Amino acid sequence: MAPGHLRLRLKVAYLGSAYHGIAPQPGVATVGGELVAALATVLRQPTAPVLVVSGRTDTGVHGHGQVCHVDVVSPPDLDLEKVLRSLQRMLAPSIVVRSIDVAPDGFDARFGALWRRYRYSILNRPEPDPFLAATTWHVPEHLDLALLRLASDPLLGEHDFSSFCKAAADGATNVRTVLEAGWTPLDDGLLRFEITATAFCQQMVRSITGMLVEVGRGRRTAGDVRSVLAALDRAGSAPVAPAHGLCLWDVGYPAHRLSGEVEYVGDGVTGHTGGG
Repeated sequence: MAPGHLRLRLKVAYLGSAYHGIAPQPGVATVGGELVAALATVLRQPTAPVLVVSGRTDTGVHGHGQVCHVDVVSPPDLDLEKVLRSLQRMLAPSIVVRSIDVAPDGFDARFGALWRRYRYSILNRPEPDPFLAATTWHVPEHLDLALLRLASDPLLGEHDFSSFCKAAADGATNVRTVLEAGWTPLDDGLLRFEITATAFCQQMVRSITGMLVEVGRGRRTAGDVRSVLAALDRAGSAPVAPAHGLCLWDVGYPAHRLSGEVEYVGDGVTGHTGGG
């Protein structure tokens, strides 16, 4: 890092509905673009800092525990509590910086992450809910929870997920290791699918969710998940689930990259590292 600079670590939550993903892009509104513009203003930076994120999220996808870092010219009077309050005023309510601190030596939001956890929310009942419409996929047909859980089992472990990802760039791989995948029923028809992996390829979680919902509807079998996974061909998969039901929920890092002695496990237990 250049002399006179420091690395800041941020945890960010956002409602992705109005944004073209998190990565800054010219000419369109993005979560990252709004965030670095606000940081440049609050920290009086000569240019907007480069944002590095734990996992990219696509258009319409939300974040709850997104972790980022930026390298900035160190202000002489840095007060991070004041910076946090200013960022919250400027960015809320659709973007909220939950915390900001000086990153430990060697911290890298992307390459230092051990796992990422995504959460997909489904409203499974005949009638929709306007207050959940922005963050859940309304599926009116009954979904069989036992089938959803059975169909999730083949995802565990290391696999080539090419059947559930956009085509990888030349030389890249779609091999990923899934650590956890499971469904939780909540009140009033809500279903929560959570999947944790060391990393994700593009559209992986939404593609998997779309396939599992087809199984839950009875249109596909749990065995189809295993055969589609083995085929390494996206043509055999199901339609991709809508973006607005997906949220990057949490990210985990080793203890030596964070303050304290206990490994960080986020708010729960988690190439192109985004799964949107």
